[in-house]
Amino acid sequence: MSLVDGQTRHIEWPENAFYHAPIPDLDRDAVLLLGIEPNLRWQTFTAMIIDLARELGVEMMITLGSLLADVPHTRPSPVTGGATDPELVERLGLQRSRYEGPTGIVGVLHDACSQASIPSVSLWAAVPHYVSLAPSPRAALALCQRLGDILGTQIDTGELQEASERYSEQVTEAVSSDEETSAYVEELEQRAELLEEEEDIPSGESLAAELTRFLRERERGNGGPERGPSEQP
Repeated sequence: MSLVDGQTRHIEWPENAFYHAPIPDLDRDAVLLLGIEPNLRWQTFTAMIIDLARELGVEMMITLGSLLADVPHTRPSPVTGGATDPELVERLGLQRSRYEGPTGIVGVLHDACSQASIPSVSLWAAVPHYVSLAPSPRAALALCQRLGDILGTQIDTGELQEASERYSEQVTEAVSSDEETSAYVEELEQRAELLEEEEDIPSGESLAAELTRFLRERERGNGGPERGPSEQP
């Protein structure tokens, strides 16, 4: 709900919208779906997307997302990618998903792509959990860069790079006011250095599973109800 001219009340309904545009230097177009996860009729929603993909001759579906993780805001956001097609896993340097457990609409879409023989890739950028309420241009930048690698083109990320620098400065300023949080960020930076040396960044599935465990433990600690393994936190 919002106010127009400070008087008239206006309801802004959520929507899922498609956009398309040619990809520079490539003989293909990009079809972009922006929207929210539906609350009802997931199978109908998914079937409509798959039908449109077939109608447009879509050759590959790529989903972009983010997840909360123990990563510092001072480093580039690590991006993990997964695919079910062995050829894509090998060619694009991705991982084969081995996640088991509750899933969202992204998991449903990729399963539908697999059944429809449409190659699909899932990209996830890690976002610092201690600034989870703020949009992360650093994560968006990392996703765009990885997406460009997969599409074989360079995406203009000039504005995102500037926004990422401001984001880092603002978060650093906010974190510096709390000694405990500052010490925690330093610990994350040290851990990130070790991971870079070992080149052993956790997969998106393992990070998501760890986040689910963390949220459930925190909710139980706050007196929340116990949840079954199939219930969303």
